[in-house]
Amino acid sequence: MIEERLEIVKKTRRVLVKVGSGVLTKSGGIDGKIIANLAQEIARLSDEGLQFVIVSSGAIASGRSRLGARAPLKNLPQKQAAAAVGQGLLMEVYSKAFGKHGLIVAQMLLTMSDLVDRKRYLNTRNTLSALMEWKVIPIINENDTVSVDEIKFGDNDTLASMMANIMEANLLINLTNTEGLYDRNPRSAPGKARFIPLVREITDEIESFTSSETDTVGTGGMKSKLMAARKVTSFGIPCIIAPGKRKGVLQEIFEGKETGTLFLPRQTHMTSKKYWIAFTLRSRGKLVIDDGAVGAIVNNGKSLLPTGIIEVDGDFSIGDPVTCIDTKGTVIAKGLANYSSADLGKIKGLKTSRIEQVLGTKPYDEVIHRDNMAVSMPAKKTV
Repeated sequence: MIEERLEIVKKTRRVLVKVGSGVLTKSGGIDGKIIANLAQEIARLSDEGLQFVIVSSGAIASGRSRLGARAPLKNLPQKQAAAAVGQGLLMEVYSKAFGKHGLIVAQMLLTMSDLVDRKRYLNTRNTLSALMEWKVIPIINENDTVSVDEIKFGDNDTLASMMANIMEANLLINLTNTEGLYDRNPRSAPGKARFIPLVREITDEIESFTSSETDTVGTGGMKSKLMAARKVTSFGIPCIIAPGKRKGVLQEIFEGKETGTLFLPRQTHMTSKKYWIAFTLRSRGKLVIDDGAVGAIVNNGKSLLPTGIIEVDGDFSIGDPVTCIDTKGTVIAKGLANYSSADLGKIKGLKTSRIEQVLGTKPYDEVIHRDNMAVSMPAKKTV
């Protein structure tokens, strides 16, 4: 396992570090020592030629502390107000910590809508590239002051998995308040939980080890960290969940030590565009497809044709993302629809030769072209 770690860090040039609220905060607000240690390590590793992007939680917790709010925040406006107070405080701590090492930081606040729109997604990528070229450290967080359910990432683990794709990271390091992945919650089963240093494949058994249980300042829990690892490894990016409060944790990782849990990347992985379709876009509808269409898509790399569609669910337009499921409800793929739900309701089950006869036009033979389709992994095999 040491050899595998050394091989990964040897190839690493771009690193995304995600730091959770459970790592960054203490009873008095932001833990400046943690950020100071992080800045020192990143500065040292930057001198060795590595490029870093940070996804940082902590704005709401910081604002809540500054406001002296002891009781839990009751609603979304209160959380947004606390984030408005706390984000500036958080960036001030980061700026001072990195400034001591001659490094400049930049703030990037995003919502899901910034990444769903392809042009804004590409603009975000270009901005990140420019900052890294200037040797600036981007500090990314969800724009909690304006985010509502429709445009929220859900948690910063999800945001980190998306940003790892955008920046074309070679490694995602998810710093949390545990040693890594255990086969059960070490807090509720002290002395019984077994630490897992290496995960070659995220199986159903591995998923069963996790829960959504969080501490008082975080969201998502280990389950969301595992889901983030699943996403980035499907894109070919290794992931390490490691103890963020340990001084020198990044140095240990880049020395190849068995620090945290390493998730190996998949041998075959998605392109950047298909990753964007699979994990960034939110599905607007569902297409139930027959076994023949499942086999053609999964085993033969084909596009989806109207003849394979059994049922159309949802209200969506041309270009919207839709999910393809089989008759048992298993997700097969997600892709961009060439036809609206209204038109698909008319041509489902028909051969392509009949599309123009029914609709009066036939802009495409395919309902979803293979180039605009991300097949679920692991692939479903048909008999």
